[in-house]
Amino acid sequence: MKGNLASRFGQRFFWPFSWRWLSRASAFQRRMLLALAVCLSIILFGAIAYSQQPITLTLLMPALDVQAGRSMADQFEASNPGIKLEIVEGPNASNLVEDLYTSSFLLGDTPYDLVLMDVVWLPKFAAAGWLLDITDRVPADQLTAFLPADLEGGRYQNRLYRLPMRSDSGLLYYRQDLLAKAGLQPPTTFDDLINISKTLQERGDVRWGYVWQGRQYEGLAAMFTEVLAGFGGFWVKPDTLEVGLDRPEAIQAVNFLRRTVQEGVSPPGVTTYQEEEARRLFQSGDVAFMRSWPYAYPLGSAEGSPIKGLFSFKPMVHAPGFDSAGCLGGWGLGIAKTSRYPDAALKVVQYFASPEGQRFTILENGYLPTRPSLYTDPLIVAKYSYFPQMQTVAEKAVLRPPVAQYAQVSDILQRYLSAALTDRTPVADAMRNAAQETRRLLDTNES
Repeated sequence: MKGNLASRFGQRFFWPFSWRWLSRASAFQRRMLLALAVCLSIILFGAIAYSQQPITLTLLMPALDVQAGRSMADQFEASNPGIKLEIVEGPNASNLVEDLYTSSFLLGDTPYDLVLMDVVWLPKFAAAGWLLDITDRVPADQLTAFLPADLEGGRYQNRLYRLPMRSDSGLLYYRQDLLAKAGLQPPTTFDDLINISKTLQERGDVRWGYVWQGRQYEGLAAMFTEVLAGFGGFWVKPDTLEVGLDRPEAIQAVNFLRRTVQEGVSPPGVTTYQEEEARRLFQSGDVAFMRSWPYAYPLGSAEGSPIKGLFSFKPMVHAPGFDSAGCLGGWGLGIAKTSRYPDAALKVVQYFASPEGQRFTILENGYLPTRPSLYTDPLIVAKYSYFPQMQTVAEKAVLRPPVAQYAQVSDILQRYLSAALTDRTPVADAMRNAAQETRRLLDTNES
């Protein structure tokens, strides 16, 4: 190809200079012509070589995920030699990574081609016009292979901006050994959870019945999403922006959480707990039940853990007549609207979300997949025997409100919910204020 191109180039630019002309030209003229030919050849072949250089795409990731990300990049580049993926290390905290992405977009010249997003960032990023709409770039038949809730977490106003590559869902851990010893079944309802906790406490089997995340932070909003849905309530309906925080179901949800503390089922300090405080207490062997995420399972099953082999998990409890709900977490990959290489970036997105890409990260890190088929994949189950059971939890996941103002909406809920749980504000007053402030925020943004 190069030879043919050079031949055509020579014929076009040098055919007027026949051998007859060259024989009559002076030595100086011949030297000048030779120099010109050399320069043009260098330019020509330099352009050809440059056009064959790999495309470089950049991706910012939290520091904890960088090692796995670089391993994935190596796997991708091996089958896509024309594309190089540069992984940029960000902070450990995901909210700081979100801030870096936001700042780069606001400056108008983001260096990132690909955007790794927590599920709750998607509405904000899409509403701001920072993401490439990939609705018509991904065949519809490819999307049916994902869990519906995970796929929905990549949409905003019925347009697709992200493919899910890693799932997460809240669930209920329980001490199966203590339940078996007492002749009890795992709880199904909120009342079951409290009553069984009290029974095990009275027997002297555990000090505490139930631990959860009660501190004023995003984990509180995630946990409350599950309890609220379990009572048949809702936070914000994204299609109508109706707010349900002051409805009876929301009051019941708050009162259940307060009841766990008032009746001694949960420790008084639970309103200061994040995930790790709850996990460490449960893993110590002194708690019967815990609300947490899947990451706690391998930690509780590790060598040296006091509860290794003594606990299991199930979907979250619920009120009679309603379904269990686990708050959807997880991450996915989208494309910056300003990327100069959207087609190459889409290949990366599809690979990271593919069965091969997800299998690779699962085997390295134990993350939950967004594809149902991988929960029973022989290679994965051989390493993580609990994965088939985890699929039931993942299928019951629910989204936090997919609204562009989610960060502000969550902050409002956290403040008033924390005030209600710590007896600083009566429950009805706190939730009424939370609903009213949320409505004002959403009305202001709508008008």
